[in-house]
Amino acid sequence: MTLAIATEPTPLKLNKDGVVLVGNTRVTLDTVVAAFLEGVTAEAIVEQYPSLQLADVYSVIAYYLRHKTEVDAYLKIRQERAEQVRQENERRFNPIGIRDRLIARLEHQKQG
Repeated sequence: MTLAIATEPTPLKLNKDGVVLVGNTRVTLDTVVAAFLEGVTAEAIVEQYPSLQLADVYSVIAYYLRHKTEVDAYLKIRQERAEQVRQENERRFNPIGIRDRLIARLEHQKQG
């Protein structure tokens, strides 16, 4: 019997917002790589995100290890964009005193 060796495509796809997703899930490449870099096993990643397939997680980790420079650059851009969005949101919606405003709103609703 001969073992058929075939190359399988990496289970990564780009969504309409430019975010790389794993397999047929909404789990991002960022999530899997971050977990891997924290020392989480592929099995534990699948336990935490049951929509993922174990083989896909291993494939994504292998892709990361083979394309570390490109993936790290992509992740850096994503982190920078997330920071920009956070700053913009804080500028538009001042977080200072939000707890007090929410409690006041709740009390107003109870009275009305």
